[in-house]
Amino acid sequence: MAKKSVTLPSDAIKRLVREALNEDRASEDATSRLIPARRRIAAVVLCEEDCVLAGTAFLPEIFGGSLRWKSGRGIRDGRRVLRGSIIGRLEGSARKILSRERTALNLLSHLSGIATLTRRYVDQIPPGCRTRILDTRKTLPGLRLLEKYAVRCGGGVNHRFSLAENIFLKDNHLASLDWSSWRRRLLRLDRSGTRPFLIVEVDAVERVEDALSVRPNRILLDNLSNTEVRRAMRIIDGRAEIEVSGGVTPDRVKSLARLGVDYISVGALTISAPAIPFSLEVLGPK
Repeated sequence: MAKKSVTLPSDAIKRLVREALNEDRASEDATSRLIPARRRIAAVVLCEEDCVLAGTAFLPEIFGGSLRWKSGRGIRDGRRVLRGSIIGRLEGSARKILSRERTALNLLSHLSGIATLTRRYVDQIPPGCRTRILDTRKTLPGLRLLEKYAVRCGGGVNHRFSLAENIFLKDNHLASLDWSSWRRRLLRLDRSGTRPFLIVEVDAVERVEDALSVRPNRILLDNLSNTEVRRAMRIIDGRAEIEVSGGVTPDRVKSLARLGVDYISVGALTISAPAIPFSLEVLGPK
């Protein structure tokens, strides 16, 4: 499990904004170029649906330089906001504001959607339960850093960021080599002291003992019912962390948390989160 700060480093924000603006060719906006170069306007960014914010950290960079951006009171990533809230106000070149509008709104909409869905899951964990909500590697290519940041804004925890982190034996790995081969390879790593954190996925209670034989740090129980999870936990008996995955909905989180599982991983956080609508409204010339 990757332990990362809920913030993003400033160099990452600058790089991601630069890439987004270049993709949209904002400096070559054919429409905004028809507006007089000296025309200045004032505008506000509005939230159009109750949500958990993510993406506001990018707005000072998108609307920086000669533009004047001021966040609304109490506005920051990870906060709940209500429909109609003013995310921020800006003043400056009409050309520059209008050419950067869509980049700003796209980031806010997508990332706030992920943060909001994540919070729905997190809020289902009863007080006193140690269960944590994990994301997965089911992210859009090139956007993983942003999407996992949004999960943290929603109160979730990041799973590994890349294939280079941890050894994670999933079903297709286990179908490619038999258990005896995996045991020999993992034992060699143990002897050399180079074996990283090990996660083993099982899709049947009967396979839990096999998984335990390679001394994993965590066992992932995939697509098992609550009854099967309870049986598997009795077998594991504290010898490994327990993660549950496989189409877990918010409604099921409470019962799994009360069983005492350590983690629930949810691919839907990053691949199925509905976008949150935001708008930029021009108030007039300034």
